[in-house]
Amino acid sequence: MRVPFTKMEGAGNDYIYVDAIRTPFALASASAMAARWSDRHFGIGADGLIVLLRGERTPVRMAMWNADGSRGAMCGNGLRCLARLAFDHGHVTEREFLVETDAGPRRVELLDGDQVRTEMGEVRCGPPSSLEVAGQRIEYVPGDAGNPHAVVFVEDVERTDVVRLGLAMQARRDLFPDSVNVEFVQVLGEDRLHQRTFERGSGETLACGTGAAVAALAARQAGHCSGHLVTLLLRGGTLRVLLSRSSLAIEGPARTVFTGEVESF
Repeated sequence: MRVPFTKMEGAGNDYIYVDAIRTPFALASASAMAARWSDRHFGIGADGLIVLLRGERTPVRMAMWNADGSRGAMCGNGLRCLARLAFDHGHVTEREFLVETDAGPRRVELLDGDQVRTEMGEVRCGPPSSLEVAGQRIEYVPGDAGNPHAVVFVEDVERTDVVRLGLAMQARRDLFPDSVNVEFVQVLGEDRLHQRTFERGSGETLACGTGAAVAALAARQAGHCSGHLVTLLLRGGTLRVLLSRSSLAIEGPARTVFTGEVESF
């Protein structure tokens, strides 16, 4: 069986999208398909698989799997792209609507050009903490945006060994029983941050929307940011986090890379 798909990216955070409203798709095989199709050498190549479904209480629903086949609850960049896909495929006609996710409903809005805004729901940061991994003590801020995060402020994010430290922190299941997305964040100036993320289930990605929201909130909590708009520079592009709304929101690009068909099992 050949499955139509759309490859999309939001600031370099790329996913394979299957429109299960248009085409029947067996969700029971999604985990295996995510791992197979996400492989960048033998598959399509992506940070994971996102399936567009009809919502029960909202127009559409998002279901996502990471590149290793594990289930994900929420992805800010993935959600922005799904909103664009739902609109482009005619499943919604309004430019602002609700999407059901495993972390709860999220409001999305298509802005000018390729920009999409996503409400992030409740985003939380705990008090600073520390742990010892890889022979060094790491200070971090725990956070949650529908998925778990740990924000580590560093002096130079490009000189940080993101893979080694990210893997070591994710291995601390005594502290992070469901693993954790690790954000390494450098303060560039007033309300400007440089972020790299090591995601659970996907490794280092070019961007992370939920991580950007948590990083911005952690930076404001630490006194690094004071404005209502925080700009985050990521390896795949730029995201803006709006801190003045009732729930945090992120704005950034949502683009189609290509479309095609792929073999399923």
